[in-house]
Amino acid sequence: MKSTLDFQPKLFSILKNYSKEKFSADLMAGIIVGIVALPLAIAFGIASGVSPEKGLITAIIGGFIVSFLGGSNVQIGGPTGAFIVIVYSIIQNYGLEGLAIATVMAGLILVLMGCFRLGTIIKYIPYPIVIGFTSGIALTIFTTQIKDLFGLTMTEVPADFISKWIAYFRSFDTVNWSSLIVGIVSILLIILTPKISKKIPGSLVAIIIMTIVTYILKETFNITGIETIGDRFSNISNDVPEPQPLSINMNTINQLLSPAFTIAILGAIESLLSATVADGVTGDQHNSNTELIGQGVANIVVPFFGGIPVTGAIARTMTNINNGGRTPIAGIIHAIVLLLIFLFLMPLIKLVPMACLAGVLIIVSYNMSGWRTVRSLLKTPKSDVAVLLTTFILTVVFNLTIAIEIGLLLAVLLFLRRVSENVQVSVLKDELDIAQGTESTQHETLDIAKGIEVYEIDGPFFFGVATKFDELMHNMGDKPLVRIIRMRKVPFIDSTGLHNLEILVESSHREKIHVILSGVNPKVHETIKRARLNSIIGDEYIFDHITKAVAAANKLAEELSHEKKSKGKAL
Repeated sequence: MKSTLDFQPKLFSILKNYSKEKFSADLMAGIIVGIVALPLAIAFGIASGVSPEKGLITAIIGGFIVSFLGGSNVQIGGPTGAFIVIVYSIIQNYGLEGLAIATVMAGLILVLMGCFRLGTIIKYIPYPIVIGFTSGIALTIFTTQIKDLFGLTMTEVPADFISKWIAYFRSFDTVNWSSLIVGIVSILLIILTPKISKKIPGSLVAIIIMTIVTYILKETFNITGIETIGDRFSNISNDVPEPQPLSINMNTINQLLSPAFTIAILGAIESLLSATVADGVTGDQHNSNTELIGQGVANIVVPFFGGIPVTGAIARTMTNINNGGRTPIAGIIHAIVLLLIFLFLMPLIKLVPMACLAGVLIIVSYNMSGWRTVRSLLKTPKSDVAVLLTTFILTVVFNLTIAIEIGLLLAVLLFLRRVSENVQVSVLKDELDIAQGTESTQHETLDIAKGIEVYEIDGPFFFGVATKFDELMHNMGDKPLVRIIRMRKVPFIDSTGLHNLEILVESSHREKIHVILSGVNPKVHETIKRARLNSIIGDEYIFDHITKAVAAANKLAEELSHEKKSKGKAL
């Protein structure tokens, strides 16, 4: 019997045939990914509103758990740019403990999603929604970095998008040209480094060179005003944090349920998208439910050590693949490399200029924007464009929680409208071609007796179609003796469809009209039985094929006509 819990971490299965050659490849990939992850973890931590070591802690603990318990061979977990907006917003509204509680709740939601095998369902979230909020996040990240890039002197930066830009324009007279030059040179270094060597991450090159340059400018030429990480976070520590308790109560849960849901959905989408992209390159197949459970456990554990949300990171995962990583061991090594840097090199992190980190994040936002994809999607049907633009605008102007909720609602409504428009209800009289609507070339025509109408439903009989079908029935002219409802193309029927069908049958019976169902598949038949609708229709009037239904209807119509004539003669 198949287990209901689909939890099979890839690490345990690959260890059976693990070799020295595989370890050598994983070791090299893990070291390189660890180096690549360093500047990103620091930058994402600071941009999210926490200190840089919290970003590193997230990458270390979260990255280890995702590789240890995840369902992908090559997935690299850690903090990502997609969470910057939502994390910053939660900290502003609920503080650091609120963020920790929301992240734990999100982790529990992810674990439950994996346990209930919802991993495959997440993949069906409409593409315009994913692109809409990803592009919105990219623009928001870019906006948050303007202050550090230009070295603006501002007492307080507003939280919302529009107010932020108004405040920036009012403060542009305080531009620090040294910071701006550091930021621009950092961006150029990140862009140019891959042209020289694709093995070396441009963000790391930029941080090393600009940190050295900034240190020389400060110490040798006495140039001040270039803010560093140490200037903003003077109490950075490389002590391994101890787990801290969280004060969780029902009031807190109610307040943080919505942001926790947003973290969970966003984490699930990004992680499974990353794993799917990785599968396309490596030829492997990840286990989406196990991946969700692994991601969930990581998000449950990390907040107790002060970390921020964890998810699969596409850029780091692709770096892992491109450098030979093929098993979760590479992800574990990447976490160990970051731990060693955290323990022994944290004092040097204080020297990194904030303008350089702003340059790193601006490149991240550009890569996230997917502007070419947005441009192509604008040529798709208007409904998809509406979903894309709505999600994008809500993400930028309001927040990611509202954007995801309304974007999903809009996508569902538009999908239902499309399905309703595509479902056809047709009426047939006199004769019927059995092969019509199929690929069969053998045509067989059935004669339909006078007084019989055949209604064919082409598509699911759900609430979006039930009303259309009901209106068509009542708009017909003369009342028939028998109504055949042909359901060969009805894959399922929902509660509204059942309710409308029950009303139709009862009203038809009141008008002395018999109802016969044809082409009812086993699934729909079982649904009708569970609703006890078969007792109203009559089991003898529910058929699996139109030939049987027409034969029964013709016989019934003949009897009813004869009975009607007999009554007429008697009068």
